[in-house]
Amino acid sequence: MPRSRSRISSAAPSGIGPPTISCVSPPDSRTCSPFDTTKRNTGFVVNTAVSEQPIIPDPELLALAEGRHSGPHGVLGQHPFGDDGTVIVRVRRPLAKSVRIELESTGHTVELQHLAHGIWEGTHRHGLDDYVIVTEYDGGETYTADDPYRFLPTVGETDVYLFGEGRHEQLWKVLGAHVREHYGTKKFVAGTAFAVWAPHAQAVRVVGSFNSWDGAEHAMRRLNERGIWELFIPGIGAHETYKFQILTPAGNWVDKADPMARHAEKPPHTASVIAEPSRHEWGDDAWMAKRASNDPHNQPLSVYELHAMSWRPGLGYRELADELIDYLDELQFTHVEFMPLAEHPFGGSWGYQVTGYYAPTSRLGSPDDLRYLIDRLHQAGYGVIMDWVPGHFPKDAFGLAEFDGQAVYEHPDPRLGHQADWGTYVFNFGDSQVRNFLVANALYWLEEFHIDGLRVDAVASMIYRDYSRDEWLPNKDGGREYYEAIGFLQEVNATAYKLNPGVLMIAEESTSFPGVTKPTDWNGLGFGLKWNMGWMNDNLRYIEKDPIYRKWHQGDLTFSFVYAWSEQYILPISHDEVVHGKGSMFAKMPGDDWQKSANLRLFYSYQWGHPGKQLLFMGQEFGQPSEWSEDKGLDWWLLENPTFSGVQRYVAELNRLYRNTPALWELDNDPAGLQWIAGDDAENSLLAFIRRDRSGAPLACVFNFSNHALEGYQLGLPSGGAWDEVLNSDDVAFGGSGVTNSGLIANGAPAHGHGQSVSLRVPPLGATFLQRR
Repeated sequence: MPRSRSRISSAAPSGIGPPTISCVSPPDSRTCSPFDTTKRNTGFVVNTAVSEQPIIPDPELLALAEGRHSGPHGVLGQHPFGDDGTVIVRVRRPLAKSVRIELESTGHTVELQHLAHGIWEGTHRHGLDDYVIVTEYDGGETYTADDPYRFLPTVGETDVYLFGEGRHEQLWKVLGAHVREHYGTKKFVAGTAFAVWAPHAQAVRVVGSFNSWDGAEHAMRRLNERGIWELFIPGIGAHETYKFQILTPAGNWVDKADPMARHAEKPPHTASVIAEPSRHEWGDDAWMAKRASNDPHNQPLSVYELHAMSWRPGLGYRELADELIDYLDELQFTHVEFMPLAEHPFGGSWGYQVTGYYAPTSRLGSPDDLRYLIDRLHQAGYGVIMDWVPGHFPKDAFGLAEFDGQAVYEHPDPRLGHQADWGTYVFNFGDSQVRNFLVANALYWLEEFHIDGLRVDAVASMIYRDYSRDEWLPNKDGGREYYEAIGFLQEVNATAYKLNPGVLMIAEESTSFPGVTKPTDWNGLGFGLKWNMGWMNDNLRYIEKDPIYRKWHQGDLTFSFVYAWSEQYILPISHDEVVHGKGSMFAKMPGDDWQKSANLRLFYSYQWGHPGKQLLFMGQEFGQPSEWSEDKGLDWWLLENPTFSGVQRYVAELNRLYRNTPALWELDNDPAGLQWIAGDDAENSLLAFIRRDRSGAPLACVFNFSNHALEGYQLGLPSGGAWDEVLNSDDVAFGGSGVTNSGLIANGAPAHGHGQSVSLRVPPLGATFLQRR
């Protein structure tokens, strides 16, 4: 085909980029592409007075051939030209002997001619049509395929606008890889739509198992100045592996996993996986309806925290459903909290260094397998909380770090963008697209997986600019508060609660930052609950002391009541307290094994009796003596020993008492829910108080932290009559010494400021709970 035609100049230097042609916005168009008088492809309009076909400059043809063109759809594919019905078709077929297209509607065949660098061109006057490309190679091999460059974008104008504004609340439905049917010219075609945000990239290609990891075949088009790149590839589907190959501003190609991938290869492999559209049929409608109608902050919340990979190694999501539910039925926790389930390359990070924020870890199965686990837990009556890590991410080369050759997700200034404690990057919370990525991620887990709550990791590292930094950048007012991160947390909390009534947003926040659980319209962070790290530190310091020294440290035990209602709290004994040389809860306790187990039952009694919600990490419910390690499972064999099985039985009874006694949870966030009996009996290392529900019904909680029994202890009570001992940690059924009570009648003898009292046997290193009959 002769090439002596009128020239249309190239816009980009070195021929990279689409030709410069005026652009309009037809109603069904989402981007711009040249040679389209019908507005079917992308909206460019040429001067219809030009009757000769355009010459594509050689550097531009070379850029197309090498897959480094930022607008390949503007040249490749089919384009109407002029006013005589001519259609130009161009395809990339390097090393081909001959190339033709076969029009589907008319059956016509159009032979293409080689222009240069493997770019072929031909014309016909049969109108725009669906077609396939037939390529013949030396040796007679023939290959037939659809053309990815004949399709409109799969990303709509509204999606582009919302992401540009940082307000796309379902971003996972737009970016990433999506198996779908997409309209061609006259019919829908099955394939996969790819879209990625890479604002600094010169070019982006899709590489994967479907193109032998040769990205030149599948260069993407840049849709807008925000840097969204898009390509629909017909004929490929779920389970294919892929990455994005990005040409950086420095001219280097880098391979990156998809930040929005909803499935990933099992580590140590790092490719993304085209996720199969979910086929899971949820059966938790009753749970979800109940969740939406209740306030979880004033309901019973007893959390069993676990690391899914090491709870019972070898179990996947589906196998966990059976075994975990059976265990929860026995232990009676109300919720489980999974340490992060998002994909992460290094198992030793426990999931706290995330590379796949939208991909459940493939170590345990597919995304639908996780849906199955959560669905089963809901149907069995258990809530599901997941740890979420929006504060920082690792520097792995295939991940988010310097995603397109420059800082994209991380803050470009290392004084804000680098976290030395963990060797990670910190998100750029002031960037609206980065915030959108994170807010949408929280919503993704809540909506797509029916997660009931997110526990947000390391909040203190986000809200302070000087957190663990020798060199730091003050805010605009010269202070240490990170306003942009605070704004992000307020946004994600307000959005999560608004769109998903009944969920929980929980802060792991270790400082005295004010208003963590205050509403955002009161200038709070907007969390529903906060981990009470002060309670944990003070009480662990106290309980580790030999009982003979405890009477001089009563303040450690009672100080938490000074601020117990300043926030809405969870009392955590988490994984962080039983690793890195800190020793297990059992090992922290003083004395011999009997004393350790008694101390442990006593400590849990105090934890469950104290205002606030409860959290216990796996293994501590039966007093595992060794520290937790992600490399092995729990020491389940210890349950053959009565010392440890007794602790486990006691935790189960604590949870039953807790679930069935509104006084222990109904007024957690109201000082009216607690009335003191004895807070100052340091000589006996004793603490006692009343917990009340909304109706005023009392539960007396008595804790003896000394190692001797108190016989005939006159305990003041708010009312007379018969009181029942509903639980005693020293019961022989739990491995105790049997110092228990029965037939308690409160008489008129005043004690502890109350007009009534009972003569009580208080067990050594023990707790007793009394309920008025």
